[in-house]
Amino acid sequence: MSDSDLVKLYSGRILALAADIPHLGRLPDAMASVRKRSPLCGSTVTVDLRVENGRISAFAQDVKACALGQAAASVVGGAILGRSLAEVEAARDALRAMLKDQGPVPAAPFDGFEVLIPARDYKNRHASILLALEATAEAMTGL
Repeated sequence: MSDSDLVKLYSGRILALAADIPHLGRLPDAMASVRKRSPLCGSTVTVDLRVENGRISAFAQDVKACALGQAAASVVGGAILGRSLAEVEAARDALRAMLKDQGPVPAAPFDGFEVLIPARDYKNRHASILLALEATAEAMTGL
């Protein structure tokens, strides 16, 4: 990876998102908790949530990831309250397609993932970027 590639990948917007992750921490009275780990890089995200009437009513995340995984968790944290399982799964699938298949950016309110388009070329980072949405979908599925 060249220096210019690193600058493009780790833009100021990505670093700003990584530095300010909403709902950081743990939720002591969670209805479901899921920890996901990327075997390639070792990044982990633990998601705790509560659901009322089929929608996320409380959410917390413990994020131990690279800047790209942190930025993705930040986007998730900013958009996740009030979402249904179908919305979370659609966002997860759209993000995966955006990264792996040159698909479009996920629809609002998850359109903040647009900042991660430069990560398409770095397949070894995709798993870390997907962790927060994958953990959230798995936690909701288990309810």
